[in-house]
Amino acid sequence: MSHLGLLLLGLAFSWLWRAQVRLDRAGSWAQRWQWAWIHFLLPPLFLLTTALALAWMGPRGQMAGAGGWFSYGCALLVLAAAAGLALRWIGEYWCSCQRAHRQALAQVNLCGFSAYVLDLEIPFAAQVGVWNSQLVVSRGLLQQLDEEHLRAVLIHEEAHRHYRDTLWMLAVGWLRRLSAWLPNTELLWQELLTLRELRADRWAAQRVDPLVLGEALLQVVSYGRGQQPSNAWVGFALEMDPPPGGRLQERIEALLQPKGPEASGPSPSRESWGWLGLALLPLLAIPFHT
Repeated sequence: MSHLGLLLLGLAFSWLWRAQVRLDRAGSWAQRWQWAWIHFLLPPLFLLTTALALAWMGPRGQMAGAGGWFSYGCALLVLAAAAGLALRWIGEYWCSCQRAHRQALAQVNLCGFSAYVLDLEIPFAAQVGVWNSQLVVSRGLLQQLDEEHLRAVLIHEEAHRHYRDTLWMLAVGWLRRLSAWLPNTELLWQELLTLRELRADRWAAQRVDPLVLGEALLQVVSYGRGQQPSNAWVGFALEMDPPPGGRLQERIEALLQPKGPEASGPSPSRESWGWLGLALLPLLAIPFHT
């Protein structure tokens, strides 16, 4: 296979894999989790390893065939775009974290949690940071919720810190931007965010009354309906951590189930690793290039 053929194969595989995605919420939570990760990660990773293999082999060689220089240039362009998007995404997130600390009114203790308070009317809470994230809440949230419901929201946010969701979603957010041109990228992104919120809800429900947590979600949505965040940092944070209104009914129903999805989340199965292993196939072409 020529270099051009390998490039076309990578593009065709990535596009067709995503094009056939059909969201199915009939399966178990664990099945939905595995399905969403595989379909989200595999196409961009396959495309990146294809570009890496072409860049490694260079524009010349017995395997190059027609389009050697063209394929080589395209591969370098893909890798440069991936690196540029990664640096920009990290830079934006770092600036947003610094902006949050500068604009915080104070660092306070809320129900046993250390949090930074922002001067915003919209009810808002999120984890900010990468590895050791910090809790950020808005003045509007403190005004609208009583202590019991506020504690439920804060424990939900502590679940995100427990699972290092800010680190994982920072990496996945980069792949989202890189594969924005592929079909169903936004659909899978929203599914991953919903499943992440369901996991955090279940973790919190083991520590507070699930009904209280559900009431807190409803109150935040009710108070925040129709309000748009005017702060640029909050807009960025909401992209990483959408407001509780997203698929609220599904989250409430999950909280009311006697046995919801396991709070720890499913570990990757052998089948999942096998599917993701397909992303490494383009690298197998390197030993055959001379």
